[in-house]
Parts: sequence; C-alpha cells; structure tokens
Amino acid sequence: MKGLIRAVCLIAGLLGVFGGGSRCWADDPVKFDLAGPKVDVQVERGGMKLPIAQVPNLLAGDKLRIKADLPSTQSNHLLLIVAFLRGTTNEPPEDWFHEIETWDKKTAEGTVITVPQGAEQALMFIAPETGGDFKTLRGAVRGRPGLFIRADAGLNEATFEQQRIQRYLAAMKKVDSKDPKVIADRSSKLAVTLDLKPNPDCFKQPVEQQVICLTQGSVPVLLNDGHEMSVTEALSSGTAQDLASNASYTPQAGLGLYSAYVGVIVDVVHIVNLMKTAQYQYIPALSLPEGSTLNLKLNAPPSFLNPKSVIVIALPAVQAAKLPPLKPSNADEVSCLKNPKMVMAIEGAPLVFSTSLAHDMVLHLNRTGAAVDLPLEADADQGGLVVATDKERKPLDDVMAKANDAARPQGKMGSSTDLVITGTVEGFWGFDHFEGPTVNLQQVNGKDWKIAGDTKLMAGQDNKLTLIGNGTACVEHIALSPAQGAKDAKDVNVKYEPAKEDGGKLQKDTLALSVSLKSVEPGGYSLGIKQFGDENLEHVSLTAYNANIKLDAFTIHAGDQTAVLTGKGLGSVVSLDLDGQTFTPAAGSDEATAHLEAKAAVTPKDGDEAKVKLKDGRVLPVKVTAAAARPGLTLVSMNASQAEEGGTFKVVLSGKDEIPLHGKLTFVITTKDVFPRTQKIEVATANERAKTMLSLADNNLVLQDDHTAVVTLDPLKAFGQSAFGPLAMRPIAADGSMGDWTRLGILVRTPEISEIKCTTTDAATCAVSGKNLFLVQSFGAGKDFAKSADVPSGFAQDEFAVPTPADGVTLYLKLRDDPGAAAVVKLPTPIHSASASAPVSAQP
Repeated sequence: MKGLIRAVCLIAGLLGVFGGGSRCWADDPVKFDLAGPKVDVQVERGGMKLPIAQVPNLLAGDKLRIKADLPSTQSNHLLLIVAFLRGTTNEPPEDWFHEIETWDKKTAEGTVITVPQGAEQALMFIAPETGGDFKTLRGAVRGRPGLFIRADAGLNEATFEQQRIQRYLAAMKKVDSKDPKVIADRSSKLAVTLDLKPNPDCFKQPVEQQVICLTQGSVPVLLNDGHEMSVTEALSSGTAQDLASNASYTPQAGLGLYSAYVGVIVDVVHIVNLMKTAQYQYIPALSLPEGSTLNLKLNAPPSFLNPKSVIVIALPAVQAAKLPPLKPSNADEVSCLKNPKMVMAIEGAPLVFSTSLAHDMVLHLNRTGAAVDLPLEADADQGGLVVATDKERKPLDDVMAKANDAARPQGKMGSSTDLVITGTVEGFWGFDHFEGPTVNLQQVNGKDWKIAGDTKLMAGQDNKLTLIGNGTACVEHIALSPAQGAKDAKDVNVKYEPAKEDGGKLQKDTLALSVSLKSVEPGGYSLGIKQFGDENLEHVSLTAYNANIKLDAFTIHAGDQTAVLTGKGLGSVVSLDLDGQTFTPAAGSDEATAHLEAKAAVTPKDGDEAKVKLKDGRVLPVKVTAAAARPGLTLVSMNASQAEEGGTFKVVLSGKDEIPLHGKLTFVITTKDVFPRTQKIEVATANERAKTMLSLADNNLVLQDDHTAVVTLDPLKAFGQSAFGPLAMRPIAADGSMGDWTRLGILVRTPEISEIKCTTTDAATCAVSGKNLFLVQSFGAGKDFAKSADVPSGFAQDEFAVPTPADGVTLYLKLRDDPGAAAVVKLPTPIHSASASAPVSAQP
C-alpha cells in the first residue's frame, strides 16, 4: 500500500497536479475528473458515414472528418494534431502528421484526413500554439513511437473500461429499494453483462448504505472481456506490476488508480520521465464518445506556461475489426415472442452494453416466407437484448404483432413441432456486419399443464413443485387460487423459474415453483397460469393438505381388536385398514395418540403396512409394530368385607359392588394358560389416580393352582385415605405389556359416627357427631329421602343436624363416593315418643 501511495505521489509531482512541489496525501487520488475540450469526429468508409461513438476500429483509406468543438469565447489558440503510427520500432513518415489550426475559419466545417496505408495506431494531440510547436511534437513522437503506442493502447483500454463503469454506476444509482435482494440482483445482472466484479463488502453494510457503497465508496474491479489488451501484458517494469497489483486490490482506490488506469499512469510516468522538455508536458485524456463528439476527461489541469501541456487523445486502432463474441447465457433457454418485454440473456461482450459500437441490431426470425426482423437494443439493466422501444419507452406493438403473425404456425395451431422456432441476432459492429448467436423462441402459448410426480401441496409451510407443460417460456404469471365457495381466501402469488438439472442444464418445458402456504388453510385449490397475450387462465387443480399430520407408529398386540396410533395431528384420522378390518377412533384419542378399535381381532406380522385415511382425502401408509399377545385373565369372584370399628356406629353399605376403603378385598382370578410367576396385577382407581402393584414376590398374590390366583388387598393401606371411585385390575407381563382392565367395584369411604342425639320421634332433627361427616352427601329419614338434609360442600364440623329417623331406628346416608346406593346406620335403641319424660341419647 505504501508503494502505491509513493507511486501516485510521484505521478502527481511530475505532472504538477499539486503545484510546484512533490507533496502528496494518501486521500488525494489522481482522478480523470477534469472536463477537457471537445472534438467532433466522423468516419467514412465505402460511402457509409458513422459517428466516432460507433467506430471500434479504423482501416487504411478511412476518411476522418475532424473539428474542434471549442466555445465561442476560446481565446487561446489551440493546435490539433492528428498522427498515425506503425509500430514501436518503425518511425512513421512526416506526412503522417496533420496539423489543424482550430482558430482558422477554414477548419470550421472540419478537416478530412485519410488513414494512410500501413498505419496501425492513431493519436490526436491538442497543444497551445507556439513557434515550432508542430515540428517539435512531430519530432518527439517520431523519435519515441513506442511510448506513444503504449499510451494509445492504455488510453483506449481505460476509455472502454470507464464506459463500462459509468454504465454500471448510472444504473445502480437508479435503484431505489429497501430490499437487499433487489440491490444484489440488479448489481449481479449488471456485473454479468458488463463483465464487472463489484466490491462484495458493500453487501455486508446496512441496506441504506449498499447502493452508496457500490456507486461511491468503491470502484468495481474489471474482468477481461476479450476486446482489450490485459493490463499485465501492457506493463513491463517490476515497479509498474507492483503498482498494478496493489491498486487493483485497493477497495477505496479512486478513479484512475485501478485496473486499466494503472497502465495509463505508468505510461504517463514513462513519457514524462523520457519526453518532458522545457517547452512541453504531456497529459493523457480519456475520450468518452457520445455520437460524433469526444468528451475529454483529464487528470491534470492544462498549463499554458512552460512546460506547456499537450493533451494526448487515443483514436481507435487501425486494424481489422474484432467482432463481439456474443453468446446466450444459457443455450437451452427459450424466449417468448409474445412477451412485449422479451429479454434474451446474452453475455460475452460487455462493450455491446456499455458503448454504441454495436448498432442497428435485429433479431431475424428463421422462418419460411416473408422475412421478419425485430429491432434490438442492448439493455444492461435487464441483462440482455430487448426489443427496441420508441422515445416514450412504449413497446413497438406493431412490430411485435407482425412478428407474432409471421411466427404463427401454418394450419393447426399449437402443435409441438411449431411451438418453438429460432432467431438469429444480427447487426453492425462499426462498419462491419456481424451475425451473433441463434436463440430459441416460443411463438404460441403452452398447454397440457400438470404437476410432475406425486408431490403434495402442504398447507402451513413453503412448498416446492414442478410444473410441466407444452411450452413454458410464455408464462407471465402464476397464482394459487382457492376453490370456488371458499370464504375470505385470497390468491397466493407463485414464484417460478426454469427448472434445472443437477448439472445446471435447463429442463425442457419445466418450471420450478415456490409456493408459500404458511397462511393457507387445507383444502381445494388451483394453479391459475396466465400467459402473454391471453386473458384466459389455464388451471391445474391441487389440494393443499394439512402439513401438521405425522404418523409415527401403529402398535397392536396379537389377537387384539384395539390398537394405538401415535404421531401428530391425529384428530384428522378417519380410519385405519389392516388385515381386512377397519379400525376407527375410540374414546380417549387426542392429537398425539389415537386409540383405535375394530369389530374383530387381528394378528398382523411385524412390519406390515396399514393404510390410514385422513379427513383431507389422503391415504397414508404406516408401518405396523406387532407386539406379543397381551396378558389376559378372568375375574372368578370377589368379596369385600367391612372392618369392625369399635366405639362407633357402623355405617353399613348396601351397594352390590361397593368396596369399603376401611375393609378387606379378596378376589380370585384365572388364566387360560399357566399363570406366569413374573406376571403382576395392577389395581387402580379411575385414571390411575391411586394404584398399587401385586405380585407373587410380594406375597399379596397367592397361587391356588397353575391357573388360579387369590388376591388379598387392604385398600386403605394400598391407596391411602383419599382413594375412591371405580376400582379395576389388569395383568402386566414381565415385558411391560398390559392386559385389559377388569372392573372390581366402587371404592367407598365412610364417616366415623360416634353419637346420635334425638329427642322424640316427633322432633324434626337429631344431632349426629363424629369424624369425616363431609363424606356424606345427604342424610335421610327414610329410604326414599323424602325428608333429608344435604351436607354442604366444604363442611368440616364434627356435628350435623339430620332428619329424625321415620321408624325411630334407621338413618339413611348417601355417600359422596357412591351416591347411587344408600348406606344405613341403626340406632341401638328406638327413639321414644313425645310422652317420654326424657330425651334419648344413643351411644355405642
């Protein structure tokens, strides 16, 4: 970097950019940003005249009409000298130098100069009028032609490069977007067509700074385009190569400090060092053509004091034309003739997009009958050749209509053989006609659309689909529309591009679709395909399926009628078919687990496939996990005895299947096969809120014989005081597989009644004292509970007023754990009538 600064400072000092001293700062780069005089140049060859902007090369015999375009207030007399050279070691003749006195009225209409035979380079010089100026300059050029030839090549290269850069900068400055993708896409498209490499660091900055960075903060690094001599070939000295390398990789280098400009600067250094005299100092000029005018850009202000400045201007090289090597970006791509904004992606010759050298281009349709040529123009913004437009930027509808009429197949429309034709790009490169690439063109709309493969459209996520049709180039727009009758549903725009194979080759008549359905509900939809020039839509029916459904596993035990399906979104399961049986969801199913039942038992093989039918119409496969037959048993008998509670009134249960918590439960079970010694019995209340495990090892399960076992259980000890409700048991094998639940009864808790105080049979109430009275839902005077007293929820007292027993002996209770059955408490002594002299206090 220091070498770069030293080199720039040296150039600046020699050119006198900073005055008489050699002082230089790193932030003062040498730039071609000073406007110089203008020169009008026209070239005539074979009776055809072109402005200099359309002339890439000169040939011997060409006639140049040259005149200086100076302001009317020009006071200093400027001499315009046109010189032709013929190689670095071949001194040009004196008559190859032409002097034009710009102040002479005779030159107002221009001076015609003919390119001599044998010339290879052409230069112009603008110098102040002094005595002997023409001869002095001619002698300097003839004495050292190689230096001026190098300057000529470098200036031409730098001019081409600057035109490409200006085209890029102008296009990027028109980008007004907050979307970084839009900025990157525009930059990428321009970079390809102009053969540039923008600074990638710009895309790492905030969005609002990216365009500024691309157009001001850094200068693109150029790639070779085939028309220009590479910089490294033009440079010879080690110092120059070091300067070129450093400057090319300096992101902040200003105009004039990179790529082709490095060669110009080095050549200027050589010229100044070797040719500077007391009279003249040479300064280079970039000539940016516009029509017939060369707009000169200087990197140093001209001086009219000794040493006087001589502006060096490069003209096109005298050589055979190098025709532009245009080629399609993708040879398989098809462009649509019906598209009024048709773009043919062409690359390989960036000067076609940045200059006017290629002109009068047309797209010749290769068809029999009347010839049709569509006018073309190069559009770097769109990355290719487009149909030329008028000044108001409106499509040339009449030309396109003519093209479409000519392209329309004879006879029956739309046959596959007539769908695609070819067109050849033709035009002029300067004076020379050139024939460019041949491209594929679709002339009628496509048809026979369908979705490739069995890809399913999933609601709630992004989808990738492949659309196949007979001709895809003329698709203008694709949208996903809801089925008829759908409420509050909107069309979803579908992104699409030509589908590519793994190697990047385009797949014929195939589009890759990106469909975002994150906000779309499952249901019926259709793809609406809009084609250029056709208001009618082609439709492809689709179904958006529920993406939240996932089938993980289907497990069933041999010989079972019930099974379990696990996964996600199982509320959409309608049924499952296996071994000729249809399983349907049963109670207890949810979104993650579906309990399924069939009318008959099945015994599938492990790994079999079951078919699951969903509400959206899909039938999905799921692998079967076939487990061993579940353990089974039969309840033979059950006996529940109530514990004797001393010192309290006994609450006698009357329900047939009631099991007192304070008591003893004994039941007998039997199995078809030998009872496994490792098998356990699980006894639990509803939803397994309270449960216990019984086994032979724990001595609470005793075998009577090989098939019969007797179970003895203390409910209070096994479950605790808060256990109640339905009680069931099931077998559990050693591998953890479980049998079906078998109901045992209802586990019931009873209060502890210690005293009942009644007065007479005519009294309305008695007083009951004891513990856990809240376990009673209602006390009744009779079995019909016509007279009753409900115990309020949350009651926690030890005494409660109850109806006086109707028969004077029996008090009825509805227990909260089993309100459908009535329990009784009997008084040991009947209650006396009203004539009795004292109240009765019943105690145990």
